[in-house]
Amino acid sequence: MIDKKTLEHLAKLARLELHSHEEEKMLHDLGKVFEHFEELKELDTESVVPLTGGTESKNVLRDDNKKQKPIARDVALEAFPHVEQGFLKVPPVFEEN
Repeated sequence: MIDKKTLEHLAKLARLELHSHEEEKMLHDLGKVFEHFEELKELDTESVVPLTGGTESKNVLRDDNKKQKPIARDVALEAFPHVEQGFLKVPPVFEEN
């Protein structure tokens, strides 16, 4: 089961802003999902052959072809909203406040 503290941590990592009524609904919904997984764990799968690839489809994508000149570094840096000392600056992902 998931608790409120774990939900808040996951919401922070996903950069979601949940209001209290949304948190309660999310806790309920996730609880239902985890209950379903618990039911699945009870199934007898001894005679089920494991899948190794999931599909026999072949790659239908085209080959990559160089079609245009690459963007000059200075032009790319000018187009990015935040640049610091010649590097692209993005918001922190794993930083705790």
